[in-house]
Amino acid sequence: MAEPVRFFFDPICPWCYQTFRWAGRLAQLGVIELSWGFFSLETQNAGQEPEELARSHARSARAFRTAVLLRDQDEAAVAAFYAALGRRVHEQGQDLDAVETVEASLADAGLDVTLADKAWSDPSTLERLGREHRELCDRTRSFGVPTLVLDGGEGPAIFGPVIVEVPDDDDAVALWHHTSWLARYENFSELKRDRTSLPDLESVRRRRS
Repeated sequence: MAEPVRFFFDPICPWCYQTFRWAGRLAQLGVIELSWGFFSLETQNAGQEPEELARSHARSARAFRTAVLLRDQDEAAVAAFYAALGRRVHEQGQDLDAVETVEASLADAGLDVTLADKAWSDPSTLERLGREHRELCDRTRSFGVPTLVLDGGEGPAIFGPVIVEVPDDDDAVALWHHTSWLARYENFSELKRDRTSLPDLESVRRRRS
C-alpha cells in the first residue's frame, strides 16, 4: 500500500523541484501517496539574508497563494500546477513572479487561469500561507525545502533528500526506503556532504550568469 507523505515546497527552489519530480515518480509507481504543504523561504529567512536573496524568495508569493486556493478544490490540482510551473520556471527560465507565468502554468495544467487573480486579491491566502508555515516549523522545527512529513503530515519530518537529477526507477525507490527509514529513526539528526554538481535547469544557469 502506498505510504501517505505530505510534501512541503517553495516554488522558487530548483532543488525542491528536482525532489518533487522524484516524489512524483514514486507516486506514479504506487510507492507513496502525496499531499501538499507550503513552506515559505521568504518567511523563514526574513531579516536574516542578503537583500538580493530576500527579493528572490519573495517571488514565490503569487504562485504560493494560487496553490492555496487550488488545494481547497483538489490536492491533485496542486501537483499539476506545480509541475507545470516548475517546467516553465526551472526548465524554461520564465519569471516566477510574473502573472503571465502563473496563468500559463494553470492553463498548462487544465485549470482555471482566473485563480491567479482571485488568489492575489484574497488576503486570506496570504494569512493561511503564513499560518501553515509557522505551524509546520513549530511542530517539526523544519528549516527549508524540500521537507517531507510522513504519515500524511502527522508523522516525523525530514529535510530532503536534496538531489541533482531524478534517478531511475530502481534508485528512486531505494532512495525512498533509505530516506523514510532515516526519518523514522529518532536517533538520527543529520547527514550531509558538499554539493559537487548542480541540476541541469535553466533557472540555475540564470542564477550563475
